[in-house]
Formats: sequence, C-alpha cells, structure tokens
Amino acid sequence: MVRIEGSELRAILSEAQMSYPEECCGALLGRVDRMAGRKVVRAVPIFNGRQDERRRRYLIGPDEVRTVEGAAARGGLDVLGFYHSHPDHPAIPSAYDRDHAWPWYTYVIVPVRGGEPGAPRAWRLKQDRGDFDEVRLLPKERQ
Repeated sequence: MVRIEGSELRAILSEAQMSYPEECCGALLGRVDRMAGRKVVRAVPIFNGRQDERRRRYLIGPDEVRTVEGAAARGGLDVLGFYHSHPDHPAIPSAYDRDHAWPWYTYVIVPVRGGEPGAPRAWRLKQDRGDFDEVRLLPKERQ
C-alpha cells in the first residue's frame, strides 16, 4: 500500500494536466512504515529529459536521480519511487516502463485524456522484472 499526501497528489495531477500532450515525470519522497506501508510526503517534479517522443516517453537521468536522492536524504526522507503521466493512454505500465523500472520503487502513473487527468494507479516491478504488481494507492490528507 502507498499513502500519498492529498496536496502532493493534487500537484502531480496538475502537473500532468499542464504537461499534456507530453509526459510529465518526478520523484516520490517519503518513508516506509512497516505497519502502514509507504508514505509519500513530497512529490518532486523533474524535467522530462527526453529529446524525442516526449508524448510517449519520459527520461529521468542519473544526475537528476542523484540530486533528488540528496534532497531526500537532507530532509530525512527516502526516494520511494517515481511518477509519470500517460497522455491519451491508460495508467498501465508499458513495456518501455518495465524495461526502465527497478523492483524496489513504486511507480505512479496518471492517465491524461484530452488534457484531463484521470485516476492515478500505483505499480511495483516484480523481482524477476517480468511484470508489475498493482499497489493500492490511497490519498491522505495532512492531519
């Protein structure tokens, strides 16, 4: 299960809408709680580094990953995963997504149809890298 602060989820949806018809992307920062699962407290937008096919692909380069890892560590957080949008496609990981994913991370995908974001879904790559398991995604309002 992944819990994400409501304000951060709204920010991801807004970014997906503003980026349409191109894919947006970013990192999910938070903590792992053994009882409650993963808690995302901050979504960090990252520039889509793709030079081509930006309507179908995103790229978060190694420099951006190192930068976001450093920011997370300074805030006492971990990089729990990444998010991106699927313009005019469902929130289901593609073969490209599978080929570029790592098993430990959570991947949130936001479908965007005609510029309107839909319900995001969360996924985690299986250890054998053959497929994804869907993970329950729950918005959480700050207390």
